[in-house]
Amino acid sequence: MSNNLDQLYRSVIMDHYKKPRNKGKIEDSNVAIDMNNPTCGDRIHLTLQVDDNIVTDAKFEGEGCSISMSSASMMTQMIKGKTTEEAVELAHVFSEMMLGHEIDEDLDLGDVAALTGVAQFPARIKCATLSWKAMEKGIKEN
Repeated sequence: MSNNLDQLYRSVIMDHYKKPRNKGKIEDSNVAIDMNNPTCGDRIHLTLQVDDNIVTDAKFEGEGCSISMSSASMMTQMIKGKTTEEAVELAHVFSEMMLGHEIDEDLDLGDVAALTGVAQFPARIKCATLSWKAMEKGIKEN
């Protein structure tokens, strides 16, 4: 990855970490899930509002490293307005990206693309995928 792109990605990640989007809790959510990463101590409480198979709202609380918390911020932004199927499909795409696999370059990942470099650090992949796995589990269980 070029140094400029690396710098841009780093600044996007830190922006989401310092000013997380959708931080908080949906009081009367119909999907709530807690997950943690025992390896590093990251933990997340994710609440979703799903109406007619559409994720109408998504919020998270928790604590963890910059990768974990910025990924949760980006994920909640990305899935709002998506169908549950689209949200789960995005989680699969994200997992593939974290494994270093090629993904469809026409797919607009927005800020999530900034996490591409995490694939180079196997110990950090679980940090990045925690919120995505929580979302997928929450949707499948409800």
